[in-house]
Amino acid sequence: RLVGSEMCIRDRDMYRGFLDAPLSAKLGLMTITAYLFVALFAPVIAPYSETEILGGAYELWSEKYLLGTDNLGRDMLSRLIFGARNTIGIALAAVVIAFAIGGITGMLSAILGGWYDTIISRIVDILMAIPGLVFALLILTILGTSMTTLVLVIAVLDSTRVYRITRAAAMNVAVMDFVEVARLRGEGMWWVIRKEILPNIMAPLLAEFGLRFCFVFLFIAALSFLGLGIQPPTADWGSMVRDNATLINYDDITPLLPAAAIAVLTVAVNFVVDWLLHKSVSYTHLTLPTILL
Repeated sequence: RLVGSEMCIRDRDMYRGFLDAPLSAKLGLMTITAYLFVALFAPVIAPYSETEILGGAYELWSEKYLLGTDNLGRDMLSRLIFGARNTIGIALAAVVIAFAIGGITGMLSAILGGWYDTIISRIVDILMAIPGLVFALLILTILGTSMTTLVLVIAVLDSTRVYRITRAAAMNVAVMDFVEVARLRGEGMWWVIRKEILPNIMAPLLAEFGLRFCFVFLFIAALSFLGLGIQPPTADWGSMVRDNATLINYDDITPLLPAAAIAVLTVAVNFVVDWLLHKSVSYTHLTLPTILL
């Protein structure tokens, strides 16, 4: 079990590991930071409103409209900037909810076992057997395509994957001696989860968080491209590709800019996730002998 000076040593090693991170991970972190900055300060950075109609449809790039206008005459650069806030914000909210649902139920399954584990695992199996896109299209068609519904549907779908990895990781920790000692001295279940299990499975969960974010990010873009994701006039990269796809026939790369924004962020997150996975493996190898001692 990590306490006191051992935790300080671990934190210092993690900081040193960040400084020694490969170039790809550093580029990924810089790119993610830039995207987050644009998302947070979109109203300040964007030259125009995301919904304001300024000129004619499909105007060319100019000093007034740096990336031209879309099919309704709205500034493409402004909508691209606001799209970062909307797409990333919704994806992040969905992943956080998915981890709250899947993480808690997964750790409970690992600790309680028995009928609880059996029932929850079978429910997860059923949900995972249904193709995610088909299930989302069905639910969104029935319940509507509001922001709340979109976030909850995606969160429930992704919570099944989070449940699986959390349960598997937590079961490996739950059988260790230090967890058994905590139970014998009378610690409650939630204390054991918070103090013993969660800190020791945090590394793989952080890596999974990055992967889930990529999948959700792309999933929202796909739904928006199909017309069931983020609804107009709200700017979204997936719908921007759909609305301006006709420009490709005229050798205009404007519709590819939202797609490029999606691709760059996805690659950046994957760079960071690869680094976190490497660190989690190294961290597990280093800390498990200390824990067992």
